Amino acid sequence: MSSSRTVIIRYTRVNRINHWITAICFVLLTLSGLAMFHPLMFWLSGLFGGGQWMRAVHPWIGCLLMLSYLGLIVQFWRENLVQKSDVEWMKSIKDVVENDEERVPPVGRNNAGQKFVFWSMTLLIPVLFFTGLVIWEVYFGEATSMPVQRAAVLIHSLAAIAAIIVWVVHVYAAIWVRDSVRAMTQGYVTPGWAWRHHRAWLREIAAGEHGKDIIRKRP
Repeated sequence: MSSSRTVIIRYTRVNRINHWITAICFVLLTLSGLAMFHPLMFWLSGLFGGGQWMRAVHPWIGCLLMLSYLGLIVQFWRENLVQKSDVEWMKSIKDVVENDEERVPPVGRNNAGQKFVFWSMTLLIPVLFFTGLVIWEVYFGEATSMPVQRAAVLIHSLAAIAAIIVWVVHVYAAIWVRDSVRAMTQGYVTPGWAWRHHRAWLREIAAGEHGKDIIRKRP
């Protein structure tokens, strides 16, 4: 006898593909960037076929990352706008960390932590992209002076470190909150998950504010 259950569509297929392209690009850039950052990590260049290939593909992957993240901005900027409830959520961060979300104010589709990750990357990725163009010697080396390139290298490195820290926090939170990864791999969450972690969003769905197809039956 077959049974079905109700699930909530959190991310569409387009959302998920866009996210994973961004994630893969970021990981590749991190690995190749670390290999160029310090000799002790140069062994990572072997993942790209050697130092020359790594230096050649690194900026092109950066261009793809910028385009991919622009896609995420277009899709998600509205639901990441900061609201008054985000301040209340931050005040209850201790309860969030202690997994006592019954005492946390109801959260919309994204909580303040997720919004922080989104806007941090929205700032850092363009900084990485434009400073990367300045130090891309093959195409722009003759257009900029050496002092400008040195400043760009410093800013690029600092922005990369900040972006890696934000990414680590993002990955840790996704793993720590059970079934969050499934939302980005399979696209759906259960009503129970939504009630526990994003109660205000669930209420909006129940009120029909997000369209009829947001809730579906799964076998």
